[in-house]
Amino acid sequence: MPKRILVTGATGYIASRLIPRLLEKGYAVRCLARSPERLQGRPWANQVEIVQGDVTRQETLPAAMRGIHAAYYLIHSMASGRDYYQRDLQAANNFACAAREAQVEHIIYLGGLADPQAAIAPHMRSRILTGEYLRTCGLPVTEFRAGVIVGPGSISFEMIRFLCEHLPVLIGPHWLNNLSQPIAIQNVLDYLLAALENPAARGGIYEIGGPQVLTYAALMQVYARLRGLRRPMFTLPGIPVGFMSWWVLTLIISYL
Repeated sequence: MPKRILVTGATGYIASRLIPRLLEKGYAVRCLARSPERLQGRPWANQVEIVQGDVTRQETLPAAMRGIHAAYYLIHSMASGRDYYQRDLQAANNFACAAREAQVEHIIYLGGLADPQAAIAPHMRSRILTGEYLRTCGLPVTEFRAGVIVGPGSISFEMIRFLCEHLPVLIGPHWLNNLSQPIAIQNVLDYLLAALENPAARGGIYEIGGPQVLTYAALMQVYARLRGLRRPMFTLPGIPVGFMSWWVLTLIISYL
């Protein structure tokens, strides 16, 4: 009888890459999704069990957890509005307690790479605290902390690609000079699978990244160089994040 693995965030980028790898290795996969219809059409949809549920609604979780050996927590709520911070933490606690009640052996979580002792952005603080809340119910949690994940379909990568491909001059806020340690999606998946198959990894926190430490601006320049594009870049202080979001969204819509 193959071990049954629960994958949350099944409609997201990481999960959609992880699920085929799990199936290749012979695991039985159950996908948790708020909107199961969004999984229809995926090439692996008829090879998995799809369960409707929402980690913010604790009553929907027992059925999803039943018979599960290990669970991947690949969820964040940042796109859901201003109260995403508290929603993230409550969801993590709901999930961990439901997993404990169902006697799940292990939770594997992919979070964000940041120094918890530093003054970091709220969304990064939320990613760190999510790992802590997943551990509140006593189950072993393997936590990976990753920065920019490079691969087709990754939001960070696709944003870099879009801006470099369409703008002759790159202008951005000063935080583009913040450091990041990008990692390829293939390596992230290798880590996630290794945690499932290596009992020694249970309960650990692992900061994962590629060999290079780059600013976000430098990462954009690397992409441009590899594509044979000349893209001068300027960073300016005081550009509001809201304005940048509006500006990028306007650009994307104009090219659709």
